[in-house]
Amino acid sequence: MPVSVSPPPATIATDARLRWVEHVARLMDSQFRLPGTRFRFGLDPLLGLIPIVGDLSSTAVSVALLLTMLRHGASGAVVVRMVLNILIDTVIGGIPIIGNVFDFAYKSNERNVALLRRHYAEGRHSGSGKGLVAIVLVVMLAVVGLVAWGSVALLHAAWQYVEMHPIGGVTH
Repeated sequence: MPVSVSPPPATIATDARLRWVEHVARLMDSQFRLPGTRFRFGLDPLLGLIPIVGDLSSTAVSVALLLTMLRHGASGAVVVRMVLNILIDTVIGGIPIIGNVFDFAYKSNERNVALLRRHYAEGRHSGSGKGLVAIVLVVMLAVVGLVAWGSVALLHAAWQYVEMHPIGGVTH
């Protein structure tokens, strides 16, 4: 019986898809330099200047990078840390003005690439964090669902109050 030898696991340096992750992370977080300074920034803070759409597109890119890293063996613990980086960037980055300043300083994509590099350097890249990520996503969806339900309930209660207490004493 011939013995099959599996190829060595990919590393960031050898795998084109992981090099793509590094390239996109740099584009989003530190592609540009402010002339005359060492200050670097990417598309993420610039997109954040566009209300809602900019922040959503930045988050979508971050999630795409995360999914690519997940497919390449990032462990559950590393993936959870990556998700937390993305959540911090998304939540704080979504706050008007404060979030825009925050986006220039907090580089979640590059933090995630650094986590993946350390993970590869430690030689623990053979596992998968799919189960843990699925649990985190289910919890996040549950929270979003509860917020949506609460928002609808609040709007419904406010509408009922307005109908029962019309402005200026006019009833319908």
